[in-house]
Amino acid sequence: MGNEQRLPGGRIVYDPRGTVTAAPQELAPRLESLAGIRLGVLDNTKWNASQLLRETVARLQEDSNFAEIRRYAKESFSRTADPELLDRIARETDAVITAIGD
Repeated sequence: MGNEQRLPGGRIVYDPRGTVTAAPQELAPRLESLAGIRLGVLDNTKWNASQLLRETVARLQEDSNFAEIRRYAKESFSRTADPELLDRIARETDAVITAIGD
């Protein structure tokens, strides 16, 4: 399939959006541990995404002691995240999780 990417370790990630026209980019280096990192949580503003992210963060906190957790939200679930927001998240966090939650 054309909408898949193989991660280190052999896992395959499928892009559900259809055909990707952007040039592929390398993945960020994998963190050795989540302990002590600044975790970013990007909510796309859909109810189920928020619910999924809350539960995911709660479960991650069972095993990891984060330095801090910063929460962010897109202006609208139907639009891409504002580039300024993405730049801010990149500056303020070490790792980010997000969810669609439809």
